[in-house]
Amino acid sequence: MKVSLQWLKEYLDIDVEPRELAEKIARTSVDINDVYSLSDGLKKIVVGHVNECEVHPDSDHLHVCQVDVGEDEPIQIVCGAPNVAAGENVIVALHGARIGDNVKIKRGKIRGVESNGMLCALQELGFSEKISPKNYEDGIYLLPEDAKPGESVFPILGMDDVIIDTDLTPNRGDMLSIYGNVNDIAAFYGLKPHFKELAVKENGDENTSDLVEADVDDKEIAPTFKLRVIKDVKVAESPLWLQIKLWNSGIRPVNNVVDVTNYVLLKYGQPLHSYDYDQLPGHKFSVRHAKKDEPFVTLDGDDHKLLDTDIVVTADDKPVALAGTMGGQGTAVSDSTTTVALEAAIFNSIMVRKQARRLDLHSESSMRFERGINPATVETALNEAAEMIAELAGGKVTKGIVAGSDTPAEEKQITLSLARINHVLGTDLDMDAVRDIFDRLAFDNAVDGDDALTVTVPARRWDIFVAADLYEEIARIYGYDNLPSTLPVMTRNQGGLSPRQKFIRATRHDMEGMGLTQALSYSLTTEDKAKQFQIEPLDQPMMLDFPMSSDHVATRMSLISGLLIDIAYNVARKVDNVALYEQGRVFLPKGGERPEEQEHLAGAITGQMLANSWNHDDKPVDFFQIKGIVERYLHNLGIDGKISYVADSSRAEMHPGRTANIMIDDTLVGYVGQVHPATAKAYKVPDTYVFELNLEQLLAADKIENEYHAISKYPAITRDMALLVDTTVTNEDVLAIVDKRGGAFLKNVHLFDVYSGAHLPKGKKSLAYTLTYQDDNDTLTEDQVNKAFDKVTNAIKEELSAEIR
Repeated sequence: MKVSLQWLKEYLDIDVEPRELAEKIARTSVDINDVYSLSDGLKKIVVGHVNECEVHPDSDHLHVCQVDVGEDEPIQIVCGAPNVAAGENVIVALHGARIGDNVKIKRGKIRGVESNGMLCALQELGFSEKISPKNYEDGIYLLPEDAKPGESVFPILGMDDVIIDTDLTPNRGDMLSIYGNVNDIAAFYGLKPHFKELAVKENGDENTSDLVEADVDDKEIAPTFKLRVIKDVKVAESPLWLQIKLWNSGIRPVNNVVDVTNYVLLKYGQPLHSYDYDQLPGHKFSVRHAKKDEPFVTLDGDDHKLLDTDIVVTADDKPVALAGTMGGQGTAVSDSTTTVALEAAIFNSIMVRKQARRLDLHSESSMRFERGINPATVETALNEAAEMIAELAGGKVTKGIVAGSDTPAEEKQITLSLARINHVLGTDLDMDAVRDIFDRLAFDNAVDGDDALTVTVPARRWDIFVAADLYEEIARIYGYDNLPSTLPVMTRNQGGLSPRQKFIRATRHDMEGMGLTQALSYSLTTEDKAKQFQIEPLDQPMMLDFPMSSDHVATRMSLISGLLIDIAYNVARKVDNVALYEQGRVFLPKGGERPEEQEHLAGAITGQMLANSWNHDDKPVDFFQIKGIVERYLHNLGIDGKISYVADSSRAEMHPGRTANIMIDDTLVGYVGQVHPATAKAYKVPDTYVFELNLEQLLAADKIENEYHAISKYPAITRDMALLVDTTVTNEDVLAIVDKRGGAFLKNVHLFDVYSGAHLPKGKKSLAYTLTYQDDNDTLTEDQVNKAFDKVTNAIKEELSAEIR
């Protein structure tokens, strides 16, 4: 909130430097974004009186003005504003002035006519379009008649005021008002605020209940809903003092009725809404849930289809406002309005927050409803606004308030222990010191015995519920800087990583050791991408109720799609060789309120793992290279189970002939393979190979702890074997027989050649292997090796109908 120092001083006798005050607020209450004045960086900007205004001789839209700026002679200024006229007081930037964006004004000629300055609009002084009065959006700003030529415009426009821009935490909604800021600043400076409330004078002849009705059936959505009516209103421009209050607080002046509602919002933190009484579809007000797909047009002209979770204010059951968010088109106060229906309410904060976020209609009102409203000042704000409208717009306030619901303000009583206060804060405060803090906060309190203190928390501090909240109040008013510094008392535990943390860290080291670079992807993605690349497919991902964008609507069920997006980003920037891995969580909806979270590991490689060199040819990554990375990783884990790779064509996103499921015994733990060319094209990536593993299953799998094999000091003997087999026979089929029949001395089997084509029978291929034999305890003889080798070749002949070549 933008807090005006001059407004604060109306209710507090405070004499503190603005930046010192801002620092105190930051250390005691809420954060500070900035401290500034609208006049910062501006100079030589004064009041001018237009004595004469003539049409430029060489232009149909420019005017040549003779302007009195308090000097001996008027100065001549050429101006193109459509509302400039003789007799008006205007803002003049003199020769050498600095205006908004640090623009310097100089003498010059405009179409041959000398101009010695500039007549300014508020926007040219640095005012944003959001706060510049709508009546002057196409012209210069006209100053009051009593402004004296030559005076600085800064005090006249309130630009000399210091603005403290606070940044609130959600729990301190009370600080979204001058009332809340006054009470808090008074507490930590020990001041007595003299806050002024304006009493209403019901000068109308009619009763409000004869003009409007209100009935709220569901008190949960609108605990408080009250109305007043002001008749014979004349809508016009607000007085300058009110406009200054608004634009210094970041709100645009509109007219005297709307400006009063915004003024009261800033003063009390109570949003109000004004309706043109005669434009309402009826005069029986209520608040209800919207109907599904119910149409509604907001003040900004946008069409909305509402949900049954939204809440609306209705007149004769027709929506006239999105409760707590924005009014409807057609019932807003306009220049022709003569009777105003004024609403003050408290709406359900959670419903308002969800509604405003879904419809992207965040406003000053919704921001306050979301954080809470002071129930003690709802009627006060309504009465003051009605009285101000009557005074500024010449209206008559009808008698009485019509309430559709009215939840009384409740104070909370909390009992504290002095010993507990000192224990929690590490202080040595006595009861008088604690009571003084609550007196400064204006919290009633009473001592009960030597140690107990009962504190009555007023309704304006709805963020306080339990004793711990009051401990915080004591600490911040006493001063965080005054709290003693002590080391925490605790048991001494030896630090270290848990087994799970060690496993994940080792996983990252393995991946990086094999040449992959870690990537971090978004956990949220589109619904279609969330369904892709799953290890064990589920039909639907977990969908977000309130997504931030259309690209982040569902939780991921695989890591691969995020890695492909990363690869596409690199490829688009001419990085052709990319090898990435990601270790992170996926979210699998399995029927519970929350999804099941699993830790996964995934990798994606495109291009080459090794850079080109003079001594070897280009070798793009292939299936066997990425499969080798997975094999080495699983080997490093020491999995105590049979690891196998089973061809798979069930995943539409993967190449059906180059994808394999990864099994440990009979359990599916992941897959490895090439991304389907059509999918790769959709992601805008070249040929890419990927793998994904479920780390939860790998964590749970049995491991071989501290596996160790001594290196034999005895020589090894090798035998080569070439087989002619059917093309349907796989390497795995051969290895299964070799492992079974190889004997105790077989140490290694290496496939060094595969051939099919010319000089071989149709339907046949040749596989060539090297078998290595070695005894750990003795030197092998030729007879031992030949005997073991013959067992292997005979078994292959019998079981695979192979021919030994």
